Amino acid sequence: MRLFPTRSAATAAVKAGHVKVNAASAKPAQSVKVGDMIRVRDTRGERIVKVLGLLDKRVGAPVAVTMYDDLTPPAPAKEERATAGTRDRGAGRPTKRDRRQVEKLMGRE
Repeated sequence: MRLFPTRSAATAAVKAGHVKVNAASAKPAQSVKVGDMIRVRDTRGERIVKVLGLLDKRVGAPVAVTMYDDLTPPAPAKEERATAGTRDRGAGRPTKRDRRQVEKLMGRE
């Protein structure tokens, strides 16, 4: 469905547990059906798509986009986004408490 640039990137993401189909972890060769909800977590954040149709062969991106509905909520405005705290140079590694606070800010609780 062209959610990843290559098939190998998609397989790697599935094996790493970054793809869920209907709230369950996906497998590399798992089939999807019309109506399935797919959650993909990557470097840009999380995408949520709903499958509207299936294709028999690989097609171009403009055609592939018509086969799913992107339900990803819009990203917050730049002013609203929380910035990750910066540490003074030489302050050492962050403590467990610091890491938890950073994860909470990033929305990965």
